[in-house]
Amino acid sequence: MDTVWALILPGAVPVFSIVLLLNFFRQLPKEMEEAAFVDGASHWRVLWGLVVPVSLPAMATVTLFAVVWHWNSWFDGLILMNRPEHYPLQSYLQTVIMQRDMTYLQHLSRSELASVSDRTIKSAQILIATLPIVSIYPLLQRYFVKGIVIGSVKG
Repeated sequence: MDTVWALILPGAVPVFSIVLLLNFFRQLPKEMEEAAFVDGASHWRVLWGLVVPVSLPAMATVTLFAVVWHWNSWFDGLILMNRPEHYPLQSYLQTVIMQRDMTYLQHLSRSELASVSDRTIKSAQILIATLPIVSIYPLLQRYFVKGIVIGSVKG
C-alpha cells in the first residue's frame, strides 16, 4: 500500500499479453528455425538473431497495450494510495477536476480555477492525460510493420 509497486505489480503480466505473444510465436514458420540450425546456429543464436527481431512488432503491440492500460487505471491509484501526494497523474486529475476537490491546490490556483468553466477544465484534463500516450506511440510506430514474416519462407 502507498508505494509505486502497488500500482505496478498487480498488472505486471497481463494474461492478454501472454495469449497474444503465444499466438504470434505459434504462427512463426518452423522452416526459419530449421534453416538457422542447418547453417550452424545455436539455440541462443536462433533466439536472439532470428526470433526476437521477427517478434518486435508483437512486443511493441504488447508494450503499447500495457502502457495504455497502466496509464488509464486511475481507479487503482485511488484504491491503493492513501495519501494524495502519492497518486498517479490520472488519479490526481480525477480527484481535482471531476470531484472538484481543490484542497490540494494553492490559494492562487483555487481562485483562478473558480473563474474557469468546467468544460475548459475537462478539456485540459483530456489534453494532459493524452500527451504521454501520444508521445509514446510514434516511438513504437516503426515496429508496426505489416507482413514482416511474409516472404521469409519460400516454397
